[in-house]
Amino acid sequence: MLMAAKQLAVNARDPPTYQTYSTHSHSLSEAIKRLVSSIREGAPGHKECDNAIQQLNLALHDLDQASLAAVGQSLSIRGDGSLQMHQQQLINCARQLLEHIEPIRNAAKGEAENLGHLVTSATSYLEPLKSGAVACASRTHNSKLQMALLDQSKTVVESMQNLLIAAKEAGGNSKATHAHEAVDETSDGAREMLQELIQTLEDTASSSGLVSVLVDNLTKAITKIDARVPPKDGLSFVDYQTDMVKLAKQIARTAQEMMSKSLTNVQELGGLANLLARDYNSLANDCHGAVHTSTNPQIGGKIKTAVQQLGNSCIDLVTEAGNLQCNPNDTYAKRDLNERARKVLENVSNVLAALQSGSKGTQACINAASTVSGIIGDLDTTIMFATAGTLNADPDESFNDHRENILKTAKALVEDTKTLVAGAAANQEHLASAAQNAVMTITKLADCVKHGAASLGSEQSEAQVLLINAVKDVASALADLISATKNASGKSVQDTSMSTLKDSAKVMVTNVTSLLKTVKTVEDEAARGTQALESSIEAIGQEMRVYASTERVEKKLTPDELVLVTKPITIATAKAVAAGNSCRQEDVIVAANMGRKAIFDLLRACKGVAATVDEDHLKRRILGAGNNCGIAYKELLEQINLIIQRPTGENKLLMGTISKRVAAAISDIVQSAEAVKEFRGGNEWADPHDPTVIAENELLSAANSIEAAARKLSQLQPRQHPKQADEGLHFDEQILDAAKSIAAATTALVKAASMAQRELVAQGKIGATRADFAEDSEWSQGLVSAARRVAAATHNLCDAANAMVQGQASEEKLISSAKQVASSTAQLLVACKVKADPNSVAMHRLQNAGNAVKRATEVLVREAQKVKEWTYEETVTVDQRMVTGMAQLIMAQEDILIKERELESARKKLELIRKAKYKDRPMEYDSTDSGTDF
Repeated sequence: MLMAAKQLAVNARDPPTYQTYSTHSHSLSEAIKRLVSSIREGAPGHKECDNAIQQLNLALHDLDQASLAAVGQSLSIRGDGSLQMHQQQLINCARQLLEHIEPIRNAAKGEAENLGHLVTSATSYLEPLKSGAVACASRTHNSKLQMALLDQSKTVVESMQNLLIAAKEAGGNSKATHAHEAVDETSDGAREMLQELIQTLEDTASSSGLVSVLVDNLTKAITKIDARVPPKDGLSFVDYQTDMVKLAKQIARTAQEMMSKSLTNVQELGGLANLLARDYNSLANDCHGAVHTSTNPQIGGKIKTAVQQLGNSCIDLVTEAGNLQCNPNDTYAKRDLNERARKVLENVSNVLAALQSGSKGTQACINAASTVSGIIGDLDTTIMFATAGTLNADPDESFNDHRENILKTAKALVEDTKTLVAGAAANQEHLASAAQNAVMTITKLADCVKHGAASLGSEQSEAQVLLINAVKDVASALADLISATKNASGKSVQDTSMSTLKDSAKVMVTNVTSLLKTVKTVEDEAARGTQALESSIEAIGQEMRVYASTERVEKKLTPDELVLVTKPITIATAKAVAAGNSCRQEDVIVAANMGRKAIFDLLRACKGVAATVDEDHLKRRILGAGNNCGIAYKELLEQINLIIQRPTGENKLLMGTISKRVAAAISDIVQSAEAVKEFRGGNEWADPHDPTVIAENELLSAANSIEAAARKLSQLQPRQHPKQADEGLHFDEQILDAAKSIAAATTALVKAASMAQRELVAQGKIGATRADFAEDSEWSQGLVSAARRVAAATHNLCDAANAMVQGQASEEKLISSAKQVASSTAQLLVACKVKADPNSVAMHRLQNAGNAVKRATEVLVREAQKVKEWTYEETVTVDQRMVTGMAQLIMAQEDILIKERELESARKKLELIRKAKYKDRPMEYDSTDSGTDF
């Protein structure tokens, strides 16, 4: 091409020369393309990734075929060996793949020479994983478990396929940053899917008594502690120490629960053993980090030894749990399990002691934070009593008796706070002493404030809530300060944790100052509303800062629960606007207290729902909507505070504008929750006031109630009879079996009624949008009351059966309870049949369930009447003498007359009860709901 270019430069207008130049340039372009393609195809790991992706496609095809066979109930037994063997094979393959995720990620982003080998190694586990999944599913009799296992296995294979495609695109090129994001996302997805599969398999294996997998995991966790490679998570010793304390306490709780379950429910030991193994695995990881970050090698060695000893005792406990599951009635196995559990508790104490010896001050901070958390929970309970108007004190007490103690203790807490902050830069002994003193002072302060609030009297419930909220804010600030002190301990002045400590100290001082103001003004009716506003504004501001700065989630919630939390915000906003218009102190304090709690609950709910959302856009939308609502409500309270000082029309007009912003934020939250539900493929939104929804919820609630009664009944045991030669010894077993049958039948009945109710909604025969809404509501009320009566009658039956077998009730009570169940069942059937299609599947199911209840009650009544007849077969000795024989006859007739009078009185009493029960109901309601009572 260069030679042709040279000739073309000499004679630029010569067509043959130009044609020669074009031909050579085209050949050069094609050669460059072939070179680039060859470089790409010959890149390290490229060929291995292609082969692996092809194998993954084949594995997906096999899993799809197995799923189709499982759906058609035609999945034949695959492979040799037992279910436990294939479960262990599947768990081992999944664990090996999990260990390959991080190396493949690193190789794809900058270690091209390792990519091919790692991909080939990971691919070698895919075929055993696929065959193990199919073999396990083929040996599982539960179709739902079959499909869940196959679906999870397919998800794992698909996530691995996505990872290898991303790794192939990145090719180990550290400069191809545009491909690194996909590698990170697919790696995280594959890890998450593998962890879910392993967790499911371990739960299944442990529930069936297979503990060898758990023992292997515990052994690997113990050996992991000795690894010399330092952790890469960048945490400090204090962080590891905090997590280890929490995990060690969880292990202790699990061991104690295993001791109790060994005596009551052996089948639950598998799940507890699995939980124990997971917690210890996390503890071992944290121990590895703590050993490497400890400044004292001796302390690090002591912690490592204690954790390894705990691991060995956990292995013994898990092994004994497996033995007991295989032999549930073996008393020696139960004794051995209890001994192993006590050994675990002893070793947990050794771990905590080793951690405390390493950092006495930080350990004291951890214990102090736990104590303060309990104080906050206790104050929340006290607020509930105060809100209900049941927080009372002795009549002779007044708030003045407690005011001085509260002020004195609050000032002492300020001094303890200064000492605590200074302890972050001091030695561990000084820090431990400061933390302990602070906890003692806050405990005393909380008690003083609770007694002071009680002395105000229940007629000033809002003032009580205001006062307790003030000390609760102080306790929350102290908890944050203790946490900040723990994190800042031993750090340099320039460290960011020191600035966090200073901010926490400022918040603490602010909250104590607010408490002092509240104590001084709580009895002043003209000022306590303003103080409540200022306190709530400050508390909401602090909560907003925590909301924005931390990702801590107390509890994961559903979108429906988030929507429910918005209702108190709406009510609080309406009360706040009313308080701004009236400027009455009573209205202001109610709005401040109510709004404060509503905003706190809303922010926690937003975080709880966001934690369950994988889509970043939806997560940001939910968190942003919660933040906007909190800011708007805080501004609303600030505006009300301004109106109290300057009640001008302009300020009130602005208050209305801000309240509209709160309403808009609430609407955005509801729409965000709806978007989350639609993203998950669900659109079952319902009006909570819809009578059909209320009916369905009450039916399901009744079913749950009946199931709880049945569980209670299943735990009852017949009373022990004296060893006599009579045939009535096994009567109690018959009674209990019959009662259990009734409980099971009524459970099925109520669930069938719920299905019938749903069918009516689906058919459009009932619904909130129909014109005959009032009629539907009336029908739903009948269905609700009937379901409630079935549940209540079943509970009464269980209680009567229990009392009878314990010798504390008569057969008549049991018979009456059984007949009441039958009567309630008939009412439920009538209530469902009013609008239902008699030929529908749900109604057939409902009728069958009702017949089952009827048969079960008849059996119970028959058994009870048998024993009643047997019990009343008395032998009478007739006196042959004239006078005493006549007296005996007169006494027998007297007994008859007394019993007849009692019977007549009982009938009148029953008639009065029924009249009082139904006299206030409309005739239309009675016609569908109450006829079978008479």
